[in-house]
Amino acid sequence: MNDQFLSRMLRSARCGTFLLSLALISLTSQACRGAQVLASHPVSDPQDAVPEPAIPAILNAFESFEVVAMPAGHGQKDIDDLILSLIRDPRFPTLVNDIVVECGNVRYQPILDRYIAGENVPFTEVQHVWRDTTVFQMCGASGFYEQLYPVVRSLNQHLPATSRLRIVAADPPIDWSKIRSYDDLRPFFDRDGSIASVMEREVLSKHRKALMLFGTFHLVHGGGPGEGDAVTRYERHYPGRTFVIAGGFGYYGTNDESLADRNAPGGVWPSLLRTKNSRLRSLGLKSFFAPPLWTDEDCNVSEAFATAPSKTIADQIDAFLYLGPQNLLLTEPLPADIALDRAYRSEWLRRMKLVGLPGPSTLEELDAQIVAKAGEPLSIPPSRRSVSQEMKLRIRQDCLSRKHPAANTAK
Repeated sequence: MNDQFLSRMLRSARCGTFLLSLALISLTSQACRGAQVLASHPVSDPQDAVPEPAIPAILNAFESFEVVAMPAGHGQKDIDDLILSLIRDPRFPTLVNDIVVECGNVRYQPILDRYIAGENVPFTEVQHVWRDTTVFQMCGASGFYEQLYPVVRSLNQHLPATSRLRIVAADPPIDWSKIRSYDDLRPFFDRDGSIASVMEREVLSKHRKALMLFGTFHLVHGGGPGEGDAVTRYERHYPGRTFVIAGGFGYYGTNDESLADRNAPGGVWPSLLRTKNSRLRSLGLKSFFAPPLWTDEDCNVSEAFATAPSKTIADQIDAFLYLGPQNLLLTEPLPADIALDRAYRSEWLRRMKLVGLPGPSTLEELDAQIVAKAGEPLSIPPSRRSVSQEMKLRIRQDCLSRKHPAANTAK
């Protein structure tokens, strides 16, 4: 784990009950990927699930579940392309009512509804839906969301009224024009609470069928710190209705190296592998993810997975999505309209400074970063090395300095 990565992780840590993903927070934020079969967890179950073609398997899941939840928009082009193909499948609107998104600000839902319904809403106006979220560094740079909203709008123009899709925003209703300090951000930290509330109000209570598009750590059954992640929270009232897919998985050896075999499991690629009857079912989340960190109200740092060591991957995730070998996966390029939008990029830099994210401090530096990223089309799998005690102490100190800024300044 290099110093630059540790610096990014440290600066993104927040006080309070907050899940700290060890994903790289940058222009192309990536979720942790890679299924590592650890030597200490033998997997020799003779009954093994058979990988299925991904799109038919996802569509079939809606026959048994009201909600199918999977990751999207985290800089992984392969999974985003799969989702765009999924929603364009003729069967999709016959099975699904809503697409609930992480990259969507709740306060703009009325504008979003008008746009998706085909009304005359300028694209520059509807862009606020995903550009002005609490996770602007990921959502605001997403080419996937720049495509998703117009694609659904176009699809609806060719569907009968009863089959038209709705996109539902679930991110807290932040108004960036009123954010002037880090303290102004605190009311919007509970993103999982916002997601769960939207799901209950707009989908589950109405018995509508929905595709959820969120980072994996919002979707784990019985997961997350404190009150739990979004799915865990709403499942207290609506259990057994959600099918959770963990996306972007490759396969790793016991020493964190990529396996040489480039053949998809079962010869199917992309494929969906259900965990229940998989030989991987008895493994824990640590076998697949670098454990996220979280801080409590006193800035104590701990691993999120440590709260539920007895749970297996089959308890918390329903299926794996295999998109191909790790070293062949693509990162998502930055859309040209963002690269050319000087006013938005200036606002982007202002927000990064407020949040405390590392990165370029001038538009010229940001331009150079964008150009450099364009020359790196392949995704590099993150290492699964554990975080050192020293790093945890730095995270704690950063949390304390944010919690007590006056005392920190006095020193």
